[in-house]
Amino acid sequence: MSTLPHRRADAVVTVLGADGRPLADADVVVAQERHAFLFGNIGFDFIALANQEGEAAELPAFGGATAASATGLADLWLDVFNSATLPFYWGGFERVRGRPDTARLLTAARWFADRGVAVKGHPLAWHTVGAPWLLDLSTDEIADVQDARIRREVADFAGVVDTWDVINEVVIMPVFDKEPNGLTRLAWERGRIPTIRLAFDAARQTNPSATLLLNDFDMSTAYECLIEGVLEAGVQLDAIGLQSHMHQGYWGEEKTLAILDRFARFGLPLHLTETTLLSGDLMPPHIEDLNDHRVSSWPSTLEGETRQGDELERHYRTLLGHPAVQAATYWGITDEGAWLGAPAGLVRVDGTPKPAYDALRRLVKDEWWLAPTTLRTSSDGRVPVSGFLGTYSVAGTPFELAHDGEVVVRLEG
Repeated sequence: MSTLPHRRADAVVTVLGADGRPLADADVVVAQERHAFLFGNIGFDFIALANQEGEAAELPAFGGATAASATGLADLWLDVFNSATLPFYWGGFERVRGRPDTARLLTAARWFADRGVAVKGHPLAWHTVGAPWLLDLSTDEIADVQDARIRREVADFAGVVDTWDVINEVVIMPVFDKEPNGLTRLAWERGRIPTIRLAFDAARQTNPSATLLLNDFDMSTAYECLIEGVLEAGVQLDAIGLQSHMHQGYWGEEKTLAILDRFARFGLPLHLTETTLLSGDLMPPHIEDLNDHRVSSWPSTLEGETRQGDELERHYRTLLGHPAVQAATYWGITDEGAWLGAPAGLVRVDGTPKPAYDALRRLVKDEWWLAPTTLRTSSDGRVPVSGFLGTYSVAGTPFELAHDGEVVVRLEG
């Protein structure tokens, strides 16, 4: 039995028949349908599949599996994950000004939503993979088109994509020098917090009910100071995004908990937005920018897969054990087309699951899951239900297990 009391609830469910009377002394099947916790993964691999495109389909920025592979990966993905991140990198989404890839991404978002998956857009503003035509604009014009871009996407995808990484990696944004881009100039001239305010105001005004994140890879005090400044300036954050690309080695429980505690002090939900663990050789520790490490071949190994499986289970147990963590997104289901070519996926290039996939599935769909269970109601139609927070069903009728206490479910006729 799992010992995560903040993730669980004990309820007494009163089952009513279609006529509204208690269903007394009856066998009913109770089953968990969905976790409240967001177990996420990127959905890049399934854009072509959702749009019924062939092998000529262009892969999104930061890679992805081919359309042929995606068909076989879909069941593995959907069996574990309930939250998908889709790519809105401006340079890929709107290479030509005025011609956004809205229809294609909206089809992909609906493909996930139709399968009960929550969808997040990533990101609305970032200095990397920027739209090249921004370089021809003045700083004021960049601010105007960035504002308009955010309003357009948040409006066009409202109701399907209602969670956004609004702006990405602002700690480094004003001093980023790896490639020319418009956002670095905007952040340098106007400052980090005004740039963040511009992005959040546009998103919030367009969809007031959306969940809006500030996201960064920088886990130093610089990110803490930035968050403090943003909150003091009156910018509303709904959650804090923390990246954890562990290409240079697993952080370990102590470091992970220390990071979570530091950022939990703001009283906001924490989303582990980008998590990776390798099943092959680790990246050398002297590399400062992960993008600088390029090798011709980076295979998954038997030893590495065993290590990855162990570390992934430890990492997810640590995350679920911290009450502030609301979501954890793994960055890639497969090694095929993985970022940097690293063996970070949970599935091998040949489509077979690694031990890490099996370990995560055991947690999500076994240890932390209530399989269909036959229970008998009392004489007044009551039955106890205990499990992880989420959506359940009794005799096929859904209900939410959100807290301890009483729940009344009227069966559908």
